[in-house]
Amino acid sequence: MVKTSTFFDEMRSGNGARDPYTKYDAWFAQQNNERLAQKSAEADAFFRRTGITFNVYGQSDAEERLIPFDLVPRIISDKEWTKLSKGIEQRVYAINAFLHDIYNRQEILRAGIVPTELIANNDAFLPQMMDFTPPGGIYTHIVGTDIVRTGPDDFFVLEDNARTPSGVSYMLENRETMLQMFPELFASIKVKPVSDYPKNLRRALEASAPKSCEGRPCVVVLTPGIHNSAYYEHSFLADQMGVELVEGHDLKVVDGHIAMRTTRGYKVIDVIYRRVDDEFLDPLTFNPTSMLGVPGIMDVYRTGNITITNAPGTGVADDKAIYSYMPDIIKFYTGERAILKSVETFRCSEPDTLKYVLDNLADLVVKEVHGSGGYGMLVGPAATKTEIADFAIKLKARPSNYIAQPTLALSTVPIFTDAGLAPRHVDLRPFALMSPKGVSITPGGLTRVALAEGSLVVNSSQGGGTKDTWVLED
Repeated sequence: MVKTSTFFDEMRSGNGARDPYTKYDAWFAQQNNERLAQKSAEADAFFRRTGITFNVYGQSDAEERLIPFDLVPRIISDKEWTKLSKGIEQRVYAINAFLHDIYNRQEILRAGIVPTELIANNDAFLPQMMDFTPPGGIYTHIVGTDIVRTGPDDFFVLEDNARTPSGVSYMLENRETMLQMFPELFASIKVKPVSDYPKNLRRALEASAPKSCEGRPCVVVLTPGIHNSAYYEHSFLADQMGVELVEGHDLKVVDGHIAMRTTRGYKVIDVIYRRVDDEFLDPLTFNPTSMLGVPGIMDVYRTGNITITNAPGTGVADDKAIYSYMPDIIKFYTGERAILKSVETFRCSEPDTLKYVLDNLADLVVKEVHGSGGYGMLVGPAATKTEIADFAIKLKARPSNYIAQPTLALSTVPIFTDAGLAPRHVDLRPFALMSPKGVSITPGGLTRVALAEGSLVVNSSQGGGTKDTWVLED
């Protein structure tokens, strides 16, 4: 563990509050701790009553858990957000162009910018997507970009989430909870709204409908079912958009289209916002034992009669080895330098780099190239000698499965505790929507917070919590 006093404090500078927090700090100073503790308990009760829970995979007692909510908001100025949103937009365009290229002409591979073996040997690369362009040319309709901060003007992209990014329901529920608990705060502090995300999501999905669509597009959310860890979010988003939540057995191929079972027979649908992994999407194309997908959906997709969001095969862009080439990828497709910095990344597949990583495990963060949720990673500075030694064995056995990065000095935002405010490390996942009409980014996003003192791991599956994220009006 490292003392949090050595990190950039987003709320305080010297003896006072930083500009974005000035009004909030004055309000907080007038509050009674007992009242705030009561409000915190009310928020927990609301989340549990509403069913805002998640499952932790791989645990024998995998009961549903509540994601802890902290009532101290993370506040970002309009100027800071302008830089972030421009950088995210640039990145989303570049990722979409990259995906179109590797599934078609592969010019970036021929140019030697990205090694061919990183694509050819990538489990997330789908040959079935070759020589095919999705409706509207969009692969990444929804993108969650994980961003960390190390100083007043220093923002880094930690990773991209282009497959099925999750967490937006917590962003929306966190804001709704804060509005209910502290309406006086929003009366005195002008915060940009996030509540129009579901409306914008439906618009982006409808704008991505195939050319064969007649009239208003029919949109559905495809879920693996109630046992999925993110089922609450699937149900929440379908409800908020006013569309049907369906499972694979509700859909089938009818006359070259995908149709949904209704009380009046089967109805053709145009856009599927799928929360089912590629492997289980079509048992005729991928995993033949899958009961979660729709047999024949890939054939309909390739004829252009259905839009699947996000497109199958987008997981290549999530690969953490590919991430190490993102500055070059952005330059190749946009002609611009990356607005947001990337973290220095060591590819363990390279022998010299592997030796360096093994020699410096105690100082590095090591991640699986396809890992998510904080699983399968090592945070060197927080690990024991035994944990480091055990991880070194796994690393030597499968070096190409890992990348390593220096341990960043993540910024802190205070959380509310029984003893008052205490600094904790945070990251930020803003959500971008892409359609043929352009990119829209919700002002704010999901702030995840490491609740354990000194911890750098913010994932809910590893004990992290969430905060409301405020972007101030100019």
